[in-house]
Amino acid sequence: MDASQYEGNFIRAASPAEGVLLLGLCRPPVNAFHTAFWQELGETFATISDDPAVRTVVLGSSLKHFTAGLDLADPDIQLVGRGEDEAPRRAIKWRKHVTQFQAAITAIEECTQPVIGAVHGLCYGLGIDILCACDIRYCATDARFCIKEVDVGLAADIGTLARLPKIVGNASAVRELAMTARDFDCREAERLGFVSRVVQGSREEVIVAACETARVIASKSPIAVTGTKHLLNHSRDHTVRDNLEYTATWNATMLQSKDLADAMEAFRMKLPPKFANLTKL
Repeated sequence: MDASQYEGNFIRAASPAEGVLLLGLCRPPVNAFHTAFWQELGETFATISDDPAVRTVVLGSSLKHFTAGLDLADPDIQLVGRGEDEAPRRAIKWRKHVTQFQAAITAIEECTQPVIGAVHGLCYGLGIDILCACDIRYCATDARFCIKEVDVGLAADIGTLARLPKIVGNASAVRELAMTARDFDCREAERLGFVSRVVQGSREEVIVAACETARVIASKSPIAVTGTKHLLNHSRDHTVRDNLEYTATWNATMLQSKDLADAMEAFRMKLPPKFANLTKL
């Protein structure tokens, strides 16, 4: 895998193991997101989705914090709707800006490959939106979280309010955190089910743990892993009956894969299986 192709103005990239892509958010000093940053993030994940050499992605930070959230000094945000003297026309411009922003973060969720969020330091505002779009979330013991938007006079609109209630399954806790904008720590995040693992330490330790899990996932059949992510996302947004019927149709094709036969043969021979990459689109 050529990880360098995913290097950008605000993203660092490396491949710590076969099939594993490590991305580090990098806009000093605190990874505050302006328009060019979130656009680059969305475009990066859209490109990754079509790269069969990437089996799993770890999304972390190259700086002291994961992210302090939105850069409120971003001139693009301040200029949206300016020059329009009628509220509906300003609203149309704002809506387009928000939906484009949402789509950039949704690109993480829609990425073909599983994405593991590895958090240390501050994870405020947009950081929660980003983590909610990840498949697996780990955090270091120094992580601090906050749904910060009400403190700047708005309701979170990039994904937290849509996804977080379905992740943690505790409506009271979500409403409290979203309406008070209070900080919560790694243990509360784990207790709520927002993160599945707390790693003792900070950046290095949580990245190592996430990359090890990514390595294990990358060793599995990409057809099985891709299908599992796709079907879990479908399950979240549909009824049990709808998902069962959809899964039956999906696997009617996928059960014919060579991966299944290779896995069975490797199990019989007591050898680790090897699977080919998906075909590049």
